[in-house]
Amino acid sequence: MEVIIAKDQKTLLDHFYVRGQVFIVEQEIDWTLEFDDWDYDSTLFNIYDKTLVIGAARLYKNKVGRVAVLKDHRHKKAGSLLMKAIEDFAKHNGIKTLELGAQTYIIPFYEALGYEAYGEIFLDADIEHRMMKKDIL
Repeated sequence: MEVIIAKDQKTLLDHFYVRGQVFIVEQEIDWTLEFDDWDYDSTLFNIYDKTLVIGAARLYKNKVGRVAVLKDHRHKKAGSLLMKAIEDFAKHNGIKTLELGAQTYIIPFYEALGYEAYGEIFLDADIEHRMMKKDIL
C-alpha cells in the first residue's frame, strides 16, 4: 500500500470517490455537508493498493478530517498507514499537534494510534463525534 498527496485530476477524483462512497453512500450524509470550502485549502491524501484507491483523508492546518477507507479494505492497516503518512507530513511541516473529530464508534482506532479524546460528544451531520488530539513533535 502507498499513500500519496492528491494533486492531479485523477488523484483528486480518486480522493472524492472514496469520500463519496463512505460518507454519502454508506453513511447517507448529504453531499453538501461532506464537501466544503476546507477542501480547497487542505492537503488531500489517498492510499492505494497497487493502482486501486482504497482510502482518503485530508489535513487542514492541524485538523485531520474526512478519514475514510472503502468497506472491503477496512481492518487491513490502510487507515493506520494513512494516519502515519499524515503525521509524517505534519511533522515535516512543523505541526506539533493534530486534532480530529472522530465518530464515536471509531474512537478506539484513534486511541490505538496515540490520540486522546477530550470534550463532550457533539453532533456533526447527525452523527455523534468526539474531539481527539495527539502531540506529534
